[in-house]
Amino acid sequence: MAVTVETEQMLAAKFEAIFPHLDERQRRLLMGAEARALGHGGIRAVARAAGVAENTVSRGVSDLDAGDPPLGRARRLGGGRRSLSETDPGLRPALLALVEPDERGDPMSPLRWTTKSTRTLAAELTRQGHPVGADTVADLLRSDGFSLQANAKTIEGKQHPDRDAQFRYINDQVRDHQDTGDPVVSVDTKKKELVGPFANAGRQWRPAGEPVATRTHDFPDSELGKAVPYGIYDLAANTGWVNVGTDHDTAAFAVESIRRWWNSIGSSDYPHARRLLITADAGGSNGYRTRAWKAELAALAVQTGLDITVCHFPPGTSKWNKVEHRLFSHITMNWRGRPLTSHDVIVQSIAATTTRTGLRVHAALDTNTYDTGVRLSDRQHDALPLSRHDWHGEWNYTLHPEEYEQVNNAPDPFDQPSPDLAWLAHPALTGLPPDEWDALITTLMTLHDQQRETRLNKRRGHRPRLTAPGTGRRPVLTLADRLIAAILHHRLALSQVAVAALFSVRPETINRRIRETRQLLQQAGHSIQPGPQRLATLNDLYTLATTEGITTPPEPKAAC
Repeated sequence: MAVTVETEQMLAAKFEAIFPHLDERQRRLLMGAEARALGHGGIRAVARAAGVAENTVSRGVSDLDAGDPPLGRARRLGGGRRSLSETDPGLRPALLALVEPDERGDPMSPLRWTTKSTRTLAAELTRQGHPVGADTVADLLRSDGFSLQANAKTIEGKQHPDRDAQFRYINDQVRDHQDTGDPVVSVDTKKKELVGPFANAGRQWRPAGEPVATRTHDFPDSELGKAVPYGIYDLAANTGWVNVGTDHDTAAFAVESIRRWWNSIGSSDYPHARRLLITADAGGSNGYRTRAWKAELAALAVQTGLDITVCHFPPGTSKWNKVEHRLFSHITMNWRGRPLTSHDVIVQSIAATTTRTGLRVHAALDTNTYDTGVRLSDRQHDALPLSRHDWHGEWNYTLHPEEYEQVNNAPDPFDQPSPDLAWLAHPALTGLPPDEWDALITTLMTLHDQQRETRLNKRRGHRPRLTAPGTGRRPVLTLADRLIAAILHHRLALSQVAVAALFSVRPETINRRIRETRQLLQQAGHSIQPGPQRLATLNDLYTLATTEGITTPPEPKAAC
């Protein structure tokens, strides 16, 4: 009799409910029993209801007629298709040759420079005469002990020979300050964060299918800008203070952050403190080479009355800074998966950061502006009340709360030579009378301003400038200095290395400034003609100046 549609539907429901609980052989036997019970047309009806081939149902009927196979097996002994590694003995060696380390592989193989995914490997093996699929490649690799491996950051760069000794010195300084009840803080600038509806790494619990919508591109918002979190971590109290800036990460900003911590928390937590120890990285706004950092700390020492000692971690060891893994890591985890839509959100998220070990964090918004490119002259630096320690004085030093001479560091007029280089503008060296010199400088000033504004406009993407013209970083060399450098090189044949030593800058700087000055001179229609004198060294320059009756300062030290 014909099998009705209702019967097939009933069988389909039965199979859907019971098949997940049966193995392959049991499912075959069940389908065979149902087919025999239906009689003529049963095999085809059961196959449609179960969604399998009619041959599978026929095998189930045959198994029922033949009786049970050996106990514990779903298939007869020897059943199934042989693996490719057995039918193709060369497959496994060919695969291992493809995935061996790059330094041992064939340097001419394109696969050496290709992502070795299972699909890529399968395609290459097939091309070599070993037809195989990506899943089989993955199975073979796992059976041979391979697994997906990421890069491991274990190779460190060049280490300073005194790295470990500096760590021990910092540890001794920390113990000495903590034994006397003086504060010890670890400081650093956290990664700048985009402010606005931007994607943030990590995930958080939300209703399914309703992720927080963020922008598709991470272009900074011109109005909101970026947030600059500067952290101060108190080692003894296990507390953090984060000053969230909205401008630039400068030495003044770094020390202002420490000042805010001291005025808000530090002075009350350590009312009898006479010293402050700061541990910091070797670079950045609080780097050991940054003169402005030391100058700002000197002012803070005078304001607070504290001896401020700074110990820097050796270069390349910033990951050992306590503020990184005691404070910043927890802040990052606290706001993971959450867009930082405003500065208030950032401040509140930082302030809400806690840990099971008792970390407490305070945060404040700093809307002050901080000038970049602040330079400290040698006289200003030498006037600071700074004493270097006997052990690596460049890394370890103390600023004392003593009044010091405030040296004027106003920038030199851009159209005049630097005071210590004014003698180089003598007509005997430049070949230009004073009136021609002044006229040329006036022309070059106009062309330089146009050139600089065009370059900055292109760098801004032709957007309107946010700062007034003339502000920003102070130039290393005035325009007059650059013109003198070009004349010394092209008129007197003095090498760029010697000119760089004379101006106390790097040869790369002199090369760039001379090239830019020549472009301005070409626009002004002026060319530098070779002079009667050809100088090989700075000694030749000083000898020529003495011969011409020019008063010269002492010869400068070679630039480092």
